[in-house]
Amino acid sequence: MPTIVLADDHVMVRQGLRAILEAEPDFTVVGEAGDGLTAVELCAKLRPTVLVTDIVMPRLSGLDVAALVAKRAPSTRVVVVSMHNSAAYVSQALRNGASAYVLKDAGYSELVRAVRAAAAGRKYLSPPLSEQSIESYLRREKEGAVDVYDTLTAREREVLHLAGEGSTAPQIGERLGISARTAEAHRAHLMQKLGLRTKAELIRYTLRRGLLTPAPDAHGDA
Repeated sequence: MPTIVLADDHVMVRQGLRAILEAEPDFTVVGEAGDGLTAVELCAKLRPTVLVTDIVMPRLSGLDVAALVAKRAPSTRVVVVSMHNSAAYVSQALRNGASAYVLKDAGYSELVRAVRAAAAGRKYLSPPLSEQSIESYLRREKEGAVDVYDTLTAREREVLHLAGEGSTAPQIGERLGISARTAEAHRAHLMQKLGLRTKAELIRYTLRRGLLTPAPDAHGDA
């Protein structure tokens, strides 16, 4: 009987997903998370069969959640639910360990099929996505430059998300269980890698990549 954790920053969305999945007699939702870091922590604690996660969430994106869950709860399969249908997002999700990718405009039955496939250890791509289109994208990608974002460590990505939301080094350190000095070092290092010089550039970068939900003060400078 598959157990499931849901991750989305909107309560109503989580309630809707729970209703859809628990309508299946053999599905059990065992936990919910409103942000990426909490989703990772829940999976590490509960070890669900499947994690269903959105991509754009506070504190850590669904793409990075997939990568961290693969390390901290390797038995948990990840189903990404997203409005983004580009091959770039899908290929990144699969590279990060996701088993399935479902578009938000797909029918309820698509999500159920994706969860069942993931629980059984199979891959699933929501139509009109296809393995051929993703493989074609990956071939083209290999011919181009390496995405610097891929060189960031898991910790640097966590710091990037928190800094992009406007958290200070002490706040980041408190949330991640590290010192403010270490948090500041991670932030300086990732900004150097990404070629970013100011807080405004960092925020714009996270928004441009779709890692964070836009906020009214998203263009503030430092």
